[in-house]
Amino acid sequence: MMRGRSDGTQKKRLITSLCVVAIFLCFLYAYYGSIFGSQSHGASAIEYGSRSLRKLGYLGGDDGSDDKQESLVKVFDGDDGITPKSYPVCDGRHSELIPCLDRNLIYQMRLKLDLSLMEHYERHCPPPERKFNCLIPPPPGYKIPIKWPKSRDQVWKANIPHTHLAHEKSDQNWMVVKGEKIEFPGGGTHFHYGADKYIALIANMLNFSNNVLNNGGRLRTVLDVGCGVASFGAYLLSSDIIAMSLAPNDVHQNQIQFALERGIPAYLGVLGTKRLPYPSRSFELAHCSRCRIDWLQRDGILLLELDRLLRPGGYFAYSSPEAYAQDEEDLRIWKEMSDLVGRMCWRIAAKKNQTVIWQKPLTNDCYKQRAPGTLPPLCKTDEDPDATWGVSMEACITPYSDHDDKVKGSGLAPWPARLTAPPPRLADFGYSNDMFEKDTEIWRRRVESYWDLLSPKIESNTLRNIMDMKANMGSFAAALKAKDVWVMNVVPEDGPNTLKLIYDRGLIGSIHNWCEAYSTYPRTYDLLHAWTVFSDMEKKDCSPEDLLIEIDRILRPTGFLIIRDKQSVVDFVKKHLTALHWEAVATGDSSSDSEQDVGDEAVFVIQKKIWLTSESVRDTE
Repeated sequence: MMRGRSDGTQKKRLITSLCVVAIFLCFLYAYYGSIFGSQSHGASAIEYGSRSLRKLGYLGGDDGSDDKQESLVKVFDGDDGITPKSYPVCDGRHSELIPCLDRNLIYQMRLKLDLSLMEHYERHCPPPERKFNCLIPPPPGYKIPIKWPKSRDQVWKANIPHTHLAHEKSDQNWMVVKGEKIEFPGGGTHFHYGADKYIALIANMLNFSNNVLNNGGRLRTVLDVGCGVASFGAYLLSSDIIAMSLAPNDVHQNQIQFALERGIPAYLGVLGTKRLPYPSRSFELAHCSRCRIDWLQRDGILLLELDRLLRPGGYFAYSSPEAYAQDEEDLRIWKEMSDLVGRMCWRIAAKKNQTVIWQKPLTNDCYKQRAPGTLPPLCKTDEDPDATWGVSMEACITPYSDHDDKVKGSGLAPWPARLTAPPPRLADFGYSNDMFEKDTEIWRRRVESYWDLLSPKIESNTLRNIMDMKANMGSFAAALKAKDVWVMNVVPEDGPNTLKLIYDRGLIGSIHNWCEAYSTYPRTYDLLHAWTVFSDMEKKDCSPEDLLIEIDRILRPTGFLIIRDKQSVVDFVKKHLTALHWEAVATGDSSSDSEQDVGDEAVFVIQKKIWLTSESVRDTE
């Protein structure tokens, strides 16, 4: 009898426990399901991406490439008949997600990377089954960014809620937290008292007129390596110099995010094992101010990458303890570095206090005079110095072509004349001066038309950071010279490498593959221009819907997207407006273009709405 009662009691307890567990699980499901945008490590979005989208024909699965091509054509032809009502929203923890620079992904996939070579800061993109096919939410309290030029000196703290740099670099005037804002006094690790004074010092060292670094327009493009929050690049702009401020997503995680929030040109990248995504002979000046790079490693391979990127006669300004310190280790580094640059045929143009400026030779003469077997060797003649996407660095010197050797320089006009003067490297593509001038004029008219469409929505300072997703020769950016904006000119990696023409015009940009996420933080650009970018997807094994999600990630809230493409592409994008929280602003056509190369191109202008998840709203309140 006692045993029977005991069994009955145990059964009742078991049933009660099961009920409690079931109620608890139901509560968890109801709670997390009620939070708009909750995703918990992207599980729901990944499921949405890998099942629902694949079912719609947007994502590749087990089908062959022919089926994939067919599905993309079907999508753009509008035969699918599917209009998504909404996209899942990523968990708030992913509000700063950079899919191809995600350290969590590296840990999860257990990638075996050499940390000493900075491979963990290079691009590693997620496979399709690990993509976050969800919309990135803004952080709690997000505000429309402060407008340029005020943004150079201050941003909203809520937009980038990271203040560790202000404390870590408090003695160097990087940034200061003041109430709801973060302010930037213009200091840096080497120039505590202001980048403007430091820039004037460099110009003075080089004997440039009036201590102005642009040297009458002959110095226009700069690469700032290990740029911090990009104050050096910020203060160069007033001298008509544009810098590509470069830094990795390292322990100072948000430095490039701060730079872009300030309205300063910047890019997430690292001198590791791959070439930087810029063509040879792109920059008149490279700069490193205590950038903590070991220039001597691997036979000087990183310094040789700078050599590839510098124009004939280009400068490398190096501010570091090795240039002046007298302790044993610094003296050793200085001696070895001096020996290396000497063998590279660089000469000291100036040296003062903590800064040394080396200059690259104008011709191949010095290379020819080196003793046989001198290291580093010259690169092989069949190697393309402009190939960069996924290309490993080489520890060799890139010599000039016979033509460039004879010219003894870049042959570029000073800025701003070089913007509209046919670049010398046009001949590399078989383009004529006439083709270049027509392209410049066509895009001048197109940009004029775009601004007519945008005018009801924008003021003179609404836009600052602009990206041309398929820049060709850079004529879209050239047409914007009179406006207070800068343009990141992106050239697809599988087309003509016209990025060198863009740099020769005094503009900046990068190579990219739009099947992958771009190396930038979320919410960093005010306007994206997509000329036939979606049509190009028909030729690739990747998803146009993924591209929509990536565009949404890059665009700031209230930012704009201009699509210039086939009408079927516009119709496809229109189906996704509601799901993406976008709204149509204007439509146009190519009737204003007198050239016959436009075909059936339509123009569609879209604005991204500002929205918050319920979690963000609650945190803000």
